[in-house]
Amino acid sequence: MAIANYAELLSEAHRQPEPQRLLFVFARAELPDNPDTQQQERFEQGEGGVLTPALCVDKTLDELSDMESLVVESQRTGVTWDIVFVAALAGDGTNPPTSEEAERPLQRMVEALQMGSIDNFLAFDRQGDSVDIQ
Repeated sequence: MAIANYAELLSEAHRQPEPQRLLFVFARAELPDNPDTQQQERFEQGEGGVLTPALCVDKTLDELSDMESLVVESQRTGVTWDIVFVAALAGDGTNPPTSEEAERPLQRMVEALQMGSIDNFLAFDRQGDSVDIQ
């Protein structure tokens, strides 16, 4: 199933047989170090740049409702972001993983994103629409 938006992600996560904890890495678009003129122009047009992890958090499905609530909660941190990457972590059949159990997978997720490896994650914009990053 192709997930087109954040609401579909939550719906699909609720349908899973194992209780889920979602892992979020919020990233901001930035210019690379020493950009050339073309990179600068593309970035000013809202294209290109590099995505830098800025904030990460894990949540159970009971702690989540909609993208608007997630955006509002993230604004309380004072950290700006453009794209949120999401992965799911399955529980033991009865309970979702604890926040402590999610710590290492979340750190690996941040490390993967820092290396430009985004294929294993869903990406959403601030409106909750799925983003295809090329």
